[in-house]
Amino acid sequence: MEEKMIEIAGRPQRRHSRRSWKKIRVSDGVHKGSQREDAPMPELYKEFVTETFDENGAVEKVKFKKDPYYNFGYDVVDRLAADNPGRLAMVWCNDAGDEKYITFSDMKENSDKTAAFFLSLGIKKGDAVMLILKRHYEWWYCMIALHKIGAIAIPVTNQLQREDIVYRVNAASIKAVVSTSDGETADLVDEAQKETETLRIKILTRAHREGWYNYEDGLGNAPSFVKPVGNDRPKAEDIMLMYFSSGTTGMPKMVAHSHYYSLAHIPTAVYWHNVEPGGLHLTVAETGWGKAAWGKLYGQWLAGTAVFTYDFGRFHPDELLKRIEKYKVTTFCAPPTVYRFLIREDLSKYDLSSVKYCTTAGEALNAEVFNKFLKLTGLKIMEGFGQSETTPCLMTAKWMEPKPGSMGKPSPAYDMDLVDEDGNSVEPGQVGEIVVRLDREVPAGLMVGYYRNEEKTRQVRHDGLFHTGDTAYRDEDGYYWYVGRTDDIIKSSGYRIGPFEVESVIMEHPSVLECAVTGMPDPVRGNLVKATIVLAKGYEPSEKLKKEIQNYVKTHTAPYKYPRAVEFVDELPKTASGKIRHAGIRAGDIQKTMKILL
Repeated sequence: MEEKMIEIAGRPQRRHSRRSWKKIRVSDGVHKGSQREDAPMPELYKEFVTETFDENGAVEKVKFKKDPYYNFGYDVVDRLAADNPGRLAMVWCNDAGDEKYITFSDMKENSDKTAAFFLSLGIKKGDAVMLILKRHYEWWYCMIALHKIGAIAIPVTNQLQREDIVYRVNAASIKAVVSTSDGETADLVDEAQKETETLRIKILTRAHREGWYNYEDGLGNAPSFVKPVGNDRPKAEDIMLMYFSSGTTGMPKMVAHSHYYSLAHIPTAVYWHNVEPGGLHLTVAETGWGKAAWGKLYGQWLAGTAVFTYDFGRFHPDELLKRIEKYKVTTFCAPPTVYRFLIREDLSKYDLSSVKYCTTAGEALNAEVFNKFLKLTGLKIMEGFGQSETTPCLMTAKWMEPKPGSMGKPSPAYDMDLVDEDGNSVEPGQVGEIVVRLDREVPAGLMVGYYRNEEKTRQVRHDGLFHTGDTAYRDEDGYYWYVGRTDDIIKSSGYRIGPFEVESVIMEHPSVLECAVTGMPDPVRGNLVKATIVLAKGYEPSEKLKKEIQNYVKTHTAPYKYPRAVEFVDELPKTASGKIRHAGIRAGDIQKTMKILL
């Protein structure tokens, strides 16, 4: 049976609490049917959690009901498909104009076929499988299939080069790769395979290639799927998913999560994203990054909303806005960088009235961006904080009033704190490291550990604490304010300066598109505050502009924080996930200093 293409007719009224899908037409002629306008949209997540509320109706604490054989594929996807086969799971489109409306029935059918195909190739419980699938809808089929058979899913970005692939395959003993046929990815995998021993199975989507299995052929010829039993049946405590962390120093670490991790994203979707049953949620993230798990799969479906996927190549803010308008996205999440580009567009050209709620994470949000977006759209951006090692552990939850620039308060699923170097809690207003307290329980969203690296795991998890390596301070109302990484703090003339607070001021200047603030070696002060700046269109580097930015900082924050060194560049060094590599800038400045001394 071929993949069903369905068209949704009759868009609902914007303020309905649930969507009233009037009709579903299956365009491939396999079958035709309709979905009742009043079809129930159950919030399945309530079956998996116990919530404790305060007197104002805010969630104080959430506990997850843990079944030893819980499995997102069976207990969520298949359940939703059984309860309401025509229920919408995803709207997908690309730059070529192709689009798909995929139901949970489609998700179950295609994930079962994918699982059967994988099993026929010898992929089994515990095997590591790398997914390089951009924003292709096949990623969802593969993820669910791997969950069902108990194999370990390792999503990665298509931006990886040969050396990156070699390292990941060898580090995780990856057995199989499922790859996009776009670009040079398959070529790079073939080259990388020569330097690996475990990679034996290569699967290509949407194309045929020598030495590779074709994904579509595999589904077409797959036997009937039989759920694994006995020792082959996956357990909830097994490793389900791994991400390679994108740190600023050292080789990436393998962050391992169990099947319970999917449940831990209920607060992500319900309390932070504030998705609505029957809505359409868009998180701007490529599937190779942990943010995809945050916003494109687990919590959203548990909470009863469909996900929107725009499978684009190069990011263009105007094209994204067109799709938000066309498909009537209801909730939206993107990193601050995306919002910075959006506010530079003429938003009056687009009908964004369907969007009711906006969130952000990935890097700290500048207050200037918050205020400008609010002015242009009337929407507040609700910030959150977490890592590849966690789900969102700090959030501006839906019952909270945001403070621009603040990450919010601890998630009801975490026991959070700020501590000094000795592990003692700090007072409000004092900077401390953000930690998760593990004294009472280990949160379901916290990683199992760094795969095959007990030493690194012990470095971040000891003395009853999980150490994030990020610093912040807490105000009198309990809101957390980001300061920087523990290794990004600038010590200059006896002062401890957080780069983010300086970056926030610099970003207010109209000439600045992006900036990074770092410490630059100085024989007198130890370090100078340096600003590396990408200028907005219409501005050119000059000494006059440099002085103007310096004076602006002097007059908008404590004078000792202003950047004594300013460098204008065409682009900032970034990790593959798009985060600014402050460490790379520092390393470059150290090298320049050494050359001068030598």
